Amino acid sequence: MSEFLAAVANHGFLQQALIAGALASLACGVVGAYVVVKRISYIAGAIAHSVLGGMGAARYLQVVLGIEWLHPLLGAVAAALAAAAVIGLVSLKARQREDTIIGAVWAVGMALGVVCIAMTPGYDVQLMSYLFGNILLVTPGDLWLMAGLDLVVIAAAVLLNRQLLAVCFDQEFARMRGLKADGYYLLLLGLTALTVVLLSTVVGIILVIALLTLPAATAANFARRLGPIMVLGGLISLGLTWGGLALSYAPDLPAGAVIILLAGAVYLLVAAGAWLKRRA
Repeated sequence: MSEFLAAVANHGFLQQALIAGALASLACGVVGAYVVVKRISYIAGAIAHSVLGGMGAARYLQVVLGIEWLHPLLGAVAAALAAAAVIGLVSLKARQREDTIIGAVWAVGMALGVVCIAMTPGYDVQLMSYLFGNILLVTPGDLWLMAGLDLVVIAAAVLLNRQLLAVCFDQEFARMRGLKADGYYLLLLGLTALTVVLLSTVVGIILVIALLTLPAATAANFARRLGPIMVLGGLISLGLTWGGLALSYAPDLPAGAVIILLAGAVYLLVAAGAWLKRRA
């Protein structure tokens, strides 16, 4: 641990990694609580994997067509929001089976990303880092974009908390009371999409669902109201992110994978403790 602290003081990339973990944890705590309560982690999984398609397309346009300003994270935001809209609208309006739509979006998004990466000249290490997660490669530009996404997510959650809460707990009852529940459900999916993009920079697309759900699920063992779950979930996510970074540094292990292993261990310990407490 002392080696990691000394490295943080001397290396800017580690300082940027810690800032990225903090920014991701803000949105993770807020939206993760909604995802856990609404039980839409499977939808978040489809959105997460469709992100690769947007990143691959953005990188292809950047390299082949010379559109320098088109950052892969901008492509990720566009793809995530599009996937959320498709899943939400088709399931609400077309009355199609939700699991079929989710599977289609999941597979098509990944396939598009693989094709775009294959068409882009050279081996793109940056896109592979988003797939498997490498928080140590976060750039100052990534941090500014993450901060902007954080502002959008937190502002929406603060201004529309009561409406989102109603949709999470009983969407049909909210609709009967005159609330435009379908619109707020789509908004919730949009917020989930933005959070998925934030977390993909920390742990990668493949592991993003674990970091989105495990801190909030752990917090739910200590709090019953949504507000405290959000705050505690954000703090747990921050501790897991920074702790995973510290533990992975000396042995040179993948930081994203260590963060998820730590999150899983903490959740299982808390769940086991809660079970033993009920038995007692």
